[in-house]
Order: sequence, then structure tokens, then C-alpha cells
Amino acid sequence: MNRRLPDARRIVVKVGSALVTNEGAGLDRAAIARWAAQIASLARAGREVVVVSSGAIAEGMQRLGWKKRPQAMHELQAAAAVGQMGLAQVYESCFGELGLRTAQVLLTHADLADRQRYLNARSTLRTLLMLGVVPVINENDTVVTDEIKFGDNDTLGALVTNLIEADALVILTDQRGLYTADPRLDPQATLVAECQAGDPSLERMAGGAGSAIGRGGMITKVLAAKRAARSGAHTVIASGRETDVLTRLAAGESIGTLLVADTAPLAARKQWLADHVQVSGRLHVDEGAARALVRDGKSLLPIGVEEVDGEFERGAVVACVAPDGREIARGLANYGAGEARRILGRPSSEIESVLGYLDEPELIHRDNLVVL
Repeated sequence: MNRRLPDARRIVVKVGSALVTNEGAGLDRAAIARWAAQIASLARAGREVVVVSSGAIAEGMQRLGWKKRPQAMHELQAAAAVGQMGLAQVYESCFGELGLRTAQVLLTHADLADRQRYLNARSTLRTLLMLGVVPVINENDTVVTDEIKFGDNDTLGALVTNLIEADALVILTDQRGLYTADPRLDPQATLVAECQAGDPSLERMAGGAGSAIGRGGMITKVLAAKRAARSGAHTVIASGRETDVLTRLAAGESIGTLLVADTAPLAARKQWLADHVQVSGRLHVDEGAARALVRDGKSLLPIGVEEVDGEFERGAVVACVAPDGREIARGLANYGAGEARRILGRPSSEIESVLGYLDEPELIHRDNLVVL
């Protein structure tokens, strides 16, 4: 596949903090206006575009006169609250000058972890797109905590891509794309033009952290592409400073790094399961159970479980961990953690005699399980 976005009708565009705030100097209205003009051009061509924008905390820091990103959660939340005002204002004015309406949507992981709220968010975003409105999405940093935060807006961009079943995710950054090594440290590093999303070599190339302004680095972008691929979306990582980058990508030009999704999209319910950033517990399974889950598409039975980590209730999303420590699947538990510990390693025929009742013969039914 050599084309970038010519066939993509619904696109999620994620813009990083360094771009939005001009490396922390304050909101770069001129840059936001340029992206808005490109998105307006795509809208006139019949495309639907959702923007996932970083920058609230960085803008709040600038307004408050803070030079260093704070560590305390309440200070981060305060900076986000101050910065959101400016961020929404600039996006609204830039799109408004082009005759487009915008909507601010703030999300937390809890919104997407709860099935009903997930569906509500999906319906809201789809309705906004149908009305010709450009949703501008950010993590709700004013209320987020360590337990529910996405951690970076690259992940949020991928989750939104899957949520609305977008065709493509475009991650605009301050780099040209993904290099074989960090180009700031290795002069021999070369740009990766195209690769399969989820290729293990990408994570080795991506390295570590990003700038002091944002939270992400190239590794979060590579993992976001892997996540977006689960719903069949391709990902492009490109420089947001590239002239007319969005319209040129949409026209089929090769810019940045294309990470191709070559797997069939997961069904909607299983996509929701796969997109949980946090899980409530972990079930460590033996080799036979791991093989049954991954190769044979079977349910997880108590007999194949060796250990239960965490405390969770019936219906919680839990991870299935292979003997080598890899998470291989996740799904909805039919029994709480205490019950699971009592029946682990036992055949299903003994569940009733151990617990005094039988809800289900499986710990996780295959209809409520997704292999990762």
C-alpha cells in the first residue's frame, strides 16, 4: 500500500503539545489556523475529521508563569483547567473564521471503560460529525487521576479512532516521522517510510521519552498505531510543520511514516474490551490454556488458571497472562477475584461443589474475550 489517505473518509488528527504551544511558548494560533484551513478543505471534499489536541496543561503552565511541568496531580489539574479555556477559544475562533463549528469533548478512561458511557460517547461524536461539526477532543485533565488517565494523547487518539471506527489516524508531531534510531543522537538514522503497525521492531526503534512539554515520545505513537490497527485504521506519523501536510496526505502524497493495518477490524464489543487502558485483575494461565485461547479460540476455564492477581468483581475486565509474562487476551470475568482463587486449577465440574453454586462453567466465555 503506497497511498496515505486518499480513501479515508473519516480521519482522526492528533496534534502534539510541542506543536500546539510552539514548544511551550504559548498557543501557536497561526499553526492552529493552518491546520484548521486544511481540515476545512478536507470537510469540503466530504471527509469527516476529529481533532485530538494536546496543549491544555502546557498552555495553562504558560498562563500561570510556570517554567517546569509540575509533578503534583492537583497542580496539573489546575494548569489544565486554566489552559482548556485558551485551547478551546483558539480552536473555535480559527474554525469559525472558516465557517465551521467546533465542539469541545473531554474524556477520561472511565468514560470509555464503562460500556454505556462508551456507547454514549460514540453516539455523540457520530452525531457531531453528521452535523458537520469538528469535535476537538482532549483528556479531561481537570478531573483525571493516576488510576484513570490515558497517559498521553497518542493513546487517546487511537482510542477515539477505534471508538468512531475512523479509517485513519494522523499523528502530527515535531519530527518528520519514525526513524530507525533517534536522529538527534544517531546521524546514521533513516526515516521509516512504511511498515506494518504492530511490528515488534518498531518499538525497539522508537526508544524513550519525548520533550519536557508533553508526555509522549515516539514509543507512544508506535503503540497508538498498533492499537488503532485493531479497528482496521492505518496510522501516519508526520511533521505538523510540513506545509499543507493534511491535504497532501489526503491527496496521496507520501509524507512521514505510514504504519499499515493489515488485520480485519475487531467486532465492536471486542474492540471495547481491547481498548481498556487499565484492567481490574490478571489471570495467569498455563501453556495449555494459553494455546487454547490464542490458537483455538476457546473460552478460559478455571483448570487452566494458575494464579489470580488483583481484586475484581464479576463482570470486570481482566487480563490473561501467559507463562512468559505476556498479556495474550482480556475479557469479562464470570467470577470475582475471591471466587476465582477458590476454583483455579479445578475442572468446571467442581465449581458448584466448591462455591455452592454455578454461574458459568467458564471463567471467561470466548464471546466476551479478545485475543491481543
